Amino acid sequence: MSILSRFSTPPGATCGVLQVPRKVGFYQFAPEFGAVSKNLSRVLAALSGADADIIVLPELPFTGYYFQDRSELATLAEDPATSPTLSALVQLCRENDFHLVTGFAEKAQGKLFNSALLINGEGILQTYRKLHLFNTESDYFDPGDRPLQVSQVDGIQIGLMVCYDWAFPEVARSLALQGADLICHPSNLVLPWCQQAMLTRCMENGLFAVTANRTGPDARPRGTLTFTGQSQIAGPKGRLLHRASTEEEGLFITRIDLAQARDKNVTPLSHLLKDRRPEFYSRLKSR
Repeated sequence: MSILSRFSTPPGATCGVLQVPRKVGFYQFAPEFGAVSKNLSRVLAALSGADADIIVLPELPFTGYYFQDRSELATLAEDPATSPTLSALVQLCRENDFHLVTGFAEKAQGKLFNSALLINGEGILQTYRKLHLFNTESDYFDPGDRPLQVSQVDGIQIGLMVCYDWAFPEVARSLALQGADLICHPSNLVLPWCQQAMLTRCMENGLFAVTANRTGPDARPRGTLTFTGQSQIAGPKGRLLHRASTEEEGLFITRIDLAQARDKNVTPLSHLLKDRRPEFYSRLKSR
């Protein structure tokens, strides 16, 4: 499978609030289950020399996804404080002067989380633990226990979510209300709906999103899952900037204009966030 490295400017892009477009992208590939060192080597080789501000990796890109049980996950999960995988990624960021958002099987205080880490050459800037566990994930992962938050990276307001969080509009809206310009979305998608749904998340919140999915199957004792690829970068007004194919492996980077994410007007008199009527949304807080 060939590796494609491409750089493009979306039609109509203009200089944004920072006077320069920011460069964001994803790396789509097929991790081998349980082969942490091998998967890490592939990522390091693919991203070395990349010219980007932020690159997003898939969900659980080093361990694989379809665990047999919690004990198997525990043998592969890592404590970020002592993780050789994380150390290598931090060094990658330092050497190439970019930020990375990666899925991560996190071991912390006796719990196991399906996490996303925002890192740079100094270390972890934010840890997000997946709030909405999908299918068998609740058999071996603990549910996320941290609030949604936005982090500023070189003037970009970044929010994190993981895979199945796409199905809950409250996640993207919560990040938008905190000022997110860009949602970084590590994923291991097996259903065909997310990519189109993320166009809607971007349209209804007026922001950008990078969904980094994986390809290939995980053939495991529980059965076989086949992942849908089609990693993508979407923008305000639901515009698709790029979508990979189902099976291609590759790094894709494009420029985004932050001014587009900070202009929430649908028309001069209509505003995506100011026109909200939260006093009528109280039932959203009920289970």
